[in-house]
Amino acid sequence: MRLGLDWGGTKIEIIALSDQGEEMFRKRVDTPRDDYNGCIDAVVGLVSAAEEATGQRGSVGIGIPGSISPSSGLVKNANSTWMNGKPLDKDLEQALGRPIRIQNDANCLAVSEATDGAGAGFAVVHAIIIGTGCGSGIAINGKPLRGANGIGGEWGSTSVPWLRPEEHPGPTNWTGQHSPIDLLCSGTGFQWDYENATGTKLKGKEIVALMRNGDAQARGTYERYVSRLARAMAMVANLLDPDCFVLGGGMSNLEELYEDLPSAMRPYIFSDGYEVPIRKALHGDSSGVRGAAWLWNDAI
Repeated sequence: MRLGLDWGGTKIEIIALSDQGEEMFRKRVDTPRDDYNGCIDAVVGLVSAAEEATGQRGSVGIGIPGSISPSSGLVKNANSTWMNGKPLDKDLEQALGRPIRIQNDANCLAVSEATDGAGAGFAVVHAIIIGTGCGSGIAINGKPLRGANGIGGEWGSTSVPWLRPEEHPGPTNWTGQHSPIDLLCSGTGFQWDYENATGTKLKGKEIVALMRNGDAQARGTYERYVSRLARAMAMVANLLDPDCFVLGGGMSNLEELYEDLPSAMRPYIFSDGYEVPIRKALHGDSSGVRGAAWLWNDAI
C-alpha cells in the first residue's frame, strides 16, 4: 500500500492506493496554519487513520508547496512560509518511524498524470498548475525531474517571455520579479487583468461567464491570458520539447484553452511544425495527492 499526502495552505489530504492504483482510503483536515509542529502532528494523525482503516502499513510520499534544498537539507521556496528553513523530511521520518519521499506539489501532479493519467504513455510530461498560482513539474519516464538543486520545473518565477511594450513592467510577485508566470498565468492573474483593464473586481467564473456572453472587456482579458500562457509554454517547448502538456488547477477547467493554446504557441516555437497534445489532468484535484503516493513506484 502507498500513502500519499498533499500538504497545502488550507488543507492536508491523504490517500491510500493499492499496488494497482485503486483508492482504498481518503481523508483531509484543515492545515494548522503557521504551526509547523501542528502540521507534523496532523500528518501523523492522517497516516495513523489510513493504516487503521485499511489494516495495512504503507510507504509515505508527500507533496509540498516548496522543495528540500540539497545544499542545506531544509525546505525552501514554500508559500506555506512556516515550513521554510525546517528539516521537514527528517522531522517527518522521526515522527512516522519510516523513510519518506518529498517532492514539490507540481512534480507530484506530473508523476500522477504520467503514471495513470492524461500523460500516461508519454516519456516526458510537463504538468502545469494554473490555479491561485501557476507552477509546473516535469516527469520523465514517470519519475519527477528534481534537478541538481531541487528546482527542476520551477518555471513560474520567470517573467512571461516575449513581453509586449504595453505589458512592461507589469505586476510583481512575492519574489519581486516583474510580470512573472506564476502571477500572470494564474487564475489570480486572470482576475488581475480584468480589474486592471476595467477597474472592476470580479471572480474568474464571473469573467468567463461575461466572455461567453460576448462581453468585449472579458474577451480581451481571456485573449491576453491565452497569449501569456502560450508564450510561457512555448518557452518550455523550445527548451524541453515535452511529449505532452497536462494542465491542472481551476483554470484548467476552461475548455476553450485546449482549442486556443496550440495556435497561440506556434509563432514562438522554433520549429517548422509543432503538434504536441495539451490535455486536462485526468485525476483533477486528486492528482497531486495520488502523485505523492506514486513517488514510491520503484517499478517505473
